[in-house]
Amino acid sequence: MKSVVSTVITAADAAGRFPSTSDLESVQGSLQRAAARLEAADKLAANLDNVAKEAYDACIKKYGYLNNSGEANSTDTFKAKCLRDVTHYLRLVNYCLVVGGTGPLDEWGIAGQREVYRALSLPTAPYVEALSFARNRGCAPRDLSAQALTEYNALLDYAINSLS
Repeated sequence: MKSVVSTVITAADAAGRFPSTSDLESVQGSLQRAAARLEAADKLAANLDNVAKEAYDACIKKYGYLNNSGEANSTDTFKAKCLRDVTHYLRLVNYCLVVGGTGPLDEWGIAGQREVYRALSLPTAPYVEALSFARNRGCAPRDLSAQALTEYNALLDYAINSLS
């Protein structure tokens, strides 16, 4: 799994050199933000199902037509799968917060997602809406410290951009 440390070392190794000062500063910055990331990961893990359900509800409210017969959210099975997918993205964000890199999202959430959604004729806009809701829902200092919220939002933005 990719983390800041493994990414820096891999890049330097591929270039046939030792990590540079700027490489090491990047790792140091990541380590300095570790406490904020872990705070965000802890709070998200404690509320993951609630955040996912609220995000799912917000996307269905905006895209109510998805509940129409034959649409992507028209049966109980489809609804459960949609909520499962939103939960999956949030869980991957949680993993990314812990490892300090985008590896889990890259490997298990983004790789091949567009092809899968196109093949299944699934719209990505509802997922973008759900993740945007989760992003906009957070508030410092009510939910997280300012730095923890920044780390959380950055990863949600990364996921949103991959779906857009």
